[in-house]
Amino acid sequence: MNRRNFLQATLALPAGRLFAQSVADDNWRTFEVTTRVEVLQPSGPTRVSVPAALTTPTPYQKTLSNTFQCEGGTAKLVESKLDGLAIVAAEFPAGVKPAITVTSRVATRDWSVNLAAPAKGQTASTAELQHFQRATTHMPTDGIVKETAGEITRSARTELDKARAIYEWIVENTHRDAKVRGCGTGDIRYMLESKELGGKCADLNALFVGLSRAAGLPARDVYGIRVAKSELGYKSLGASSENVTKAQHCRAEVYLSDFGWVAVDPADVRKVMLEEPPGNRAADDEMVRKARARLFGAWEMNWMAYNFAHDVAMPGSSGRAMPFLMYPQAETAEGRIDSLDADHFKYEITAREIAG
Repeated sequence: MNRRNFLQATLALPAGRLFAQSVADDNWRTFEVTTRVEVLQPSGPTRVSVPAALTTPTPYQKTLSNTFQCEGGTAKLVESKLDGLAIVAAEFPAGVKPAITVTSRVATRDWSVNLAAPAKGQTASTAELQHFQRATTHMPTDGIVKETAGEITRSARTELDKARAIYEWIVENTHRDAKVRGCGTGDIRYMLESKELGGKCADLNALFVGLSRAAGLPARDVYGIRVAKSELGYKSLGASSENVTKAQHCRAEVYLSDFGWVAVDPADVRKVMLEEPPGNRAADDEMVRKARARLFGAWEMNWMAYNFAHDVAMPGSSGRAMPFLMYPQAETAEGRIDSLDADHFKYEITAREIAG
């Protein structure tokens, strides 16, 4: 048992709340998402941190279980309630090849909010709303961020008007940059000061969240991964196979007093424009217009949420906090390994739909 220590933890969560004003597909789908991590060149003691499925109940996802198998080391589940964060944190002694497998089972369903019919079906606590209005390292709410938010929302009369103005501004003024590594870094001050408004989902949706917070609206990034193809006809907005290792995707939500949490995803509008075959679609293209209208208030749930967290400290690590946690992380005696460096850090993520 000392050489092969099998640890398993199952997190049973209550059913997600259905907001009174939300329109949800009652056809829940169940997915099993498995992440297998190996550190190829360990040096001394090694720590590995793997994101598991969201622990917060939502109308679009129920996390059924997070389980893990740790080979040659020890592991535990570390949680942060407000951020819905669950990290499987493993430690391996020197001389042991670090390897861990994490399996999350979730039920998801498509959902949308009827923004034409205010209905106070859900309220958030003061602590929750304050948490999702705070500034973070890469998401300040002062200076150029506040100034830009003020300019965008100057003529907005309601919370909904503010949120929609910010969404439309991002769709109009940013672009998806295929050269950016991974999903980006979410450094919105740099984006605005440099006027380099290109990036990927963790950049463009962080810009929505930061500008919303600066405009007085609670908002949050939702980090996750695509787990199935799109049933709405978007080849660029779904997984192409059961291997979803590179299918991480960040979404966003904004809290409006009359509606509760509302789904948005301006980054995927720009992804449709750039990547949807045949590519480089114009803003007035019919498929782009449909995506732009739908992604303010609705999500297709061929995707699994991990967490809402920013400035994430890796368990047991003295290194700097991560801007967000959407990829497995590892650290040896020589320091933190680049999670996108396949020569030193190997992981594979697979997703399959199973009977509920």
